[in-house]
Amino acid sequence: MLGSAGAAGVDAGKIPDTIAQRVAACVVCHGKEGRAGSDGYYPRIAGKPAGYLYNQLINFRDGKRTYPVMTAMLENMSDAYLREIAQYFSDQHPPYPEPQPTQSNPVERERGRVLVHDGDKAKGIPACVACHSAKMTGTAPAIPGLIGLPRDYLLGQIGAWKIGTRHAAAPDCMAEIVKKMSATDISAVTAWLSEQRVPADASPAPALKTRLPLECGKLAP
Repeated sequence: MLGSAGAAGVDAGKIPDTIAQRVAACVVCHGKEGRAGSDGYYPRIAGKPAGYLYNQLINFRDGKRTYPVMTAMLENMSDAYLREIAQYFSDQHPPYPEPQPTQSNPVERERGRVLVHDGDKAKGIPACVACHSAKMTGTAPAIPGLIGLPRDYLLGQIGAWKIGTRHAAAPDCMAEIVKKMSATDISAVTAWLSEQRVPADASPAPALKTRLPLECGKLAP
């Protein structure tokens, strides 16, 4: 009887093999359910389009995005497993925190709002909403939302495209757009985006039925 009770105790303590348990390493940095880290460096991945998350996991694994910790974690994972991880986090919808105020001024924020909603035709910069949706919550199946992200993270990623350390599949439309943006433009866009309250329904918009302003590579999973 004692032996049976001991065996039952071992079984009761067995860790279940679920996808939530297997992505435990991800939430150490990205926060519970992928809601984002508290330091402004690790982004929210919860609720992002599954196709976008899958493409980014592939990019980290294959070296198109450079971050040694991510590459080391993913280098032996199959495409199918990465797709499963992407779908898991895409299905999570924890609440967003209130936006944190930045040290931007009204002129800078207005420039950011104009770039997001109208772009700058003289510079050849399309409006952000043309791809990322009117609410900036992303577009299915593979365009991410930009609202609800910390300014430091947005600056880091746009800066990485600007200096050529972040890449996407050719034609790399983000790289082309960012090349046309000045440091002032980048500062303005990130200030405006990071100060916006996320709408109650932050789901990605349906897939676009019209052409994007620029040709973009691998927007489908």
